[in-house]
Amino acid sequence: MLPWRRALRALAAALLMTGALTLTPAATASAAPAAATASSSGWNDYGCKPSAAHPRPVVLVHGTFGNSIDNWLVLAPYLVRRGYCVYSLDYGQLPGVPFFNGLGPIDKSAEQLDGFVDKVLASTGAEKADLVGHSQGGMMPRYYLKFLGGAQKVNALVGLAPDNHGTTLLGLTGLLPYFPGIEDLLTTKTPSLADQVAGSPFLTKLNEGGDTVPGVRYTVIATKYDEVVTPYRTQFLNGPGVRNVTVQDLCPVDLSEHVAIGILDRVAHHEVANALDPAHATPSTCFS
Repeated sequence: MLPWRRALRALAAALLMTGALTLTPAATASAAPAAATASSSGWNDYGCKPSAAHPRPVVLVHGTFGNSIDNWLVLAPYLVRRGYCVYSLDYGQLPGVPFFNGLGPIDKSAEQLDGFVDKVLASTGAEKADLVGHSQGGMMPRYYLKFLGGAQKVNALVGLAPDNHGTTLLGLTGLLPYFPGIEDLLTTKTPSLADQVAGSPFLTKLNEGGDTVPGVRYTVIATKYDEVVTPYRTQFLNGPGVRNVTVQDLCPVDLSEHVAIGILDRVAHHEVANALDPAHATPSTCFS
């Protein structure tokens, strides 16, 4: 393994474990402590009211094996500091599997997102939300937009390394080293893994008739060093209102791979901010 990838892996794992310890000592968090932890960091605050500058709440959608806290330890506070009302959900839970989410059938996970967006809109009084998702969390909302009426409630979808056109099971299992102890789940039925394999019935249905739906702006932010969703250009979408971004086009020395681009990449996070507020976008550079 190259030294920079070893360092990134260690840093990502450290961030994930830090998040786990904020939930419970045994890392078997209940929803209440997780929500409290997020709220204390400024997100999942249901008293937040969107400002005129940022009139839409932002809903963060974690990836496979992720959860509503660990995936967003950097990006959520970053957006809160910029004045957004920010929320994150857990979805795709399997019975008897704590902490690691995004494993259930993706169409059912989209139903969970549907209910969560309704909750956020009711709380904030906003007419629409913006969605930001990592990995599966950047792809799954497209089902919500296309088949569950989400396009009427969503202004923009931003995907960080989304597997929009699928990947291989080998690619998905490449995530395992970032999540200590998760290997045991390979013996557990994990419907979302099957759904994400390129050519699956789920992805065939999702992409039939076009990648996008009218009225929603789409941004895909990818890294050419992605080792999970390969080739990385399969993440990109086609259609009106789409912007596809490769972080190395903005910062050639950016070495982030699949996990790092979602958790800690400053260039990617600056592009998220630009996608949420394109009228005030500023150029992304290595110093963003």
